[in-house]
Amino acid sequence: MGFRLLLFLLLVLPVASQASAQALKPFKDELFAYPGILASEAGGAYLVVDYSEARDIDKRDQVPERRVRGQYVSTGVRKVQKDLALKTDAGTIHHFAVGRTEGASIITVYLHGQGGSRKQGVDDFTFGGNFNRIKNLMATNGGLYLSPDFADFGETGAAEVAALVGHYAEKSPGAKIFIACGSMGGMLCWQLAGNSTLAGRLSGLLLLGSLWDEGFLSSAAFKRKVPVFFGQGSRDPVFPVEKQEAFYRSILARSPGYPTRFVRFETGTHGTPIRMTDWRETLNWMLSASR
Repeated sequence: MGFRLLLFLLLVLPVASQASAQALKPFKDELFAYPGILASEAGGAYLVVDYSEARDIDKRDQVPERRVRGQYVSTGVRKVQKDLALKTDAGTIHHFAVGRTEGASIITVYLHGQGGSRKQGVDDFTFGGNFNRIKNLMATNGGLYLSPDFADFGETGAAEVAALVGHYAEKSPGAKIFIACGSMGGMLCWQLAGNSTLAGRLSGLLLLGSLWDEGFLSSAAFKRKVPVFFGQGSRDPVFPVEKQEAFYRSILARSPGYPTRFVRFETGTHGTPIRMTDWRETLNWMLSASR
């Protein structure tokens, strides 16, 4: 083997290895996989998932909606969980950080809805253990999970979240960044999509039982084709599923082939997507689709 070829392989193989390692390793996949697919369109980009309160809450939880059964969680992840306060130009931001605060390979941020707090996103036992799962997925894959407080769902809150994400992005310059927004938190997702600096680093947005914003169609994130995931309950009384589906389809109409997915949880209500969204499947799709 010639010296130049050997040098080429030494330089390229680590990069290829890093790229292949981007897929998140399994964590309790058999418990958190979608329980059944009722309908599928566009090669699986649009799914109707079977949801049953009797099975997915009453049977899954030891105390319905308050404490999931033990097999769904691994609380050892609390060893790498910290409650922090970051001073920024936008103010002091209280937040939980789980995993690597420097040199992370992937960063996932959860933004709560109306009446929530940073504590919601790190509660191991509510929402069927799904927050415990994302914490473990980040921690076991060399990543970082953030769950912050913020002042509001307007410009001030968006500035705080942008400052928080910017801080940790500097500490982990190679990290893929994903922002998940529950309910009213979606207002922040759409505002951050229009932040040209942050949008340049985003690898995906997740809207969980959330709202729509036509402004996204002219945002910096849309122009970069940042992947977008929608999870919505078919009986959501706050944000009607028909309007969110219409917005999802408007993205595809404006930009055919845009990397977006929609999961409709049939008979699910407002909080169902936070409980039922398959974090690993969704983030692995985004990792493969993002630029």
